Amino acid sequence: MKAVILAGGRGKRLKPITDYVPKPLIPLNNVPIIEWQIRYLKKYGINEFIICTGYRTEQIKNFLDTKNNLQVKIRFSEEKTPLGTGGAIKKLRKWIKNESFIVINGDVITNININKLKSKTNTIASIQLKTKFGILDVKDNKIINFSEKKQVENLWMNAGIYHFSDKIFKDLPSKGDIEKTTFPKYAKEQKLNITKFENVEWYSIDSFKDMEDCSGRIKKIIKN
Repeated sequence: MKAVILAGGRGKRLKPITDYVPKPLIPLNNVPIIEWQIRYLKKYGINEFIICTGYRTEQIKNFLDTKNNLQVKIRFSEEKTPLGTGGAIKKLRKWIKNESFIVINGDVITNININKLKSKTNTIASIQLKTKFGILDVKDNKIINFSEKKQVENLWMNAGIYHFSDKIFKDLPSKGDIEKTTFPKYAKEQKLNITKFENVEWYSIDSFKDMEDCSGRIKKIIKN
């Protein structure tokens, strides 16, 4: 099975770091995000990768070309102009035929079990929403409990990891985000599945706080 890593974003919320390096090369505990992702996916038998790039492609290529110890096959799909997540995936049609494939956003670090996604195609990995704010339990206008980063029951969010059939290519936009085009269409037609994951580690590296929190946990999240 092939995996697609969507690594074309500019990472504007992580400036000024991303003025000099692309987001996939931001180090977490001295190892770039994209290397952590490849190590993670290799654990599930994935040895072929297509990296969708756009911003500072050469830096990503140069880094991965030197990582002979990863022992995987890597292809690059470069966007000359931003295509969005849907357009980036559609561009790969020539390389993925008669097989299903995994897609992961290029800023996600997790220990979600990829094997559990494989039973159905057109499936989104989903985790319970965890609020970043303090939650107040109130009775008679008195606070009786205060909880930090509590999981919100029965509210599921997109974890940025997907298992797709190759038939999805015909329904992808040439330009645009899959989350705003194909997903709403498939949901309306009841063609979109969900695999729920509880009590998993999951980080989307969108801020310096995310970098700090994830760096302290990453060796436990992605065990060799």
